[in-house]
Amino acid sequence: MSKIEQIRSDMMAALKAKDAPRKEALSLLLSALKAKEKDKCAPLSGEEENAIVQRELKQVRETMESAKGRRDIEDECKLRLELYAAYAPKQMEENEIRQAIKQVLGELGLPRPTAHDKGKVMRALMPRVGGKADGALVNRLVGEYLQ
Repeated sequence: MSKIEQIRSDMMAALKAKDAPRKEALSLLLSALKAKEKDKCAPLSGEEENAIVQRELKQVRETMESAKGRRDIEDECKLRLELYAAYAPKQMEENEIRQAIKQVLGELGLPRPTAHDKGKVMRALMPRVGGKADGALVNRLVGEYLQ
């Protein structure tokens, strides 16, 4: 079952249960997935679905940070974060990301990478960890390996 079908099913269950906040949050996520599918003119792959869910989670976190003091918005964002997390892929731990970095450095033949190699490393690394790790965290960890 694709994420779109699963979210649609969960949204219908929320509608039947008359849980309007949950239905609305799932509707927003479903809309984002359907819009991307429409733009692509083809069904989304699992990786694409995961990337969209991750993007939506990031947007909700940013909204929550900018809504300091607005209790209504913060409550809505908390609900959305909780719901969207159920559809997000399991995130990689720091040590798993470090292992992937070491593996990429070995494959690229860069035992002592410099700042000029960062682009090469990131290009090879991001397809492996994309959707499963926060890009800012990956960027910071790659920076630690650069001399």
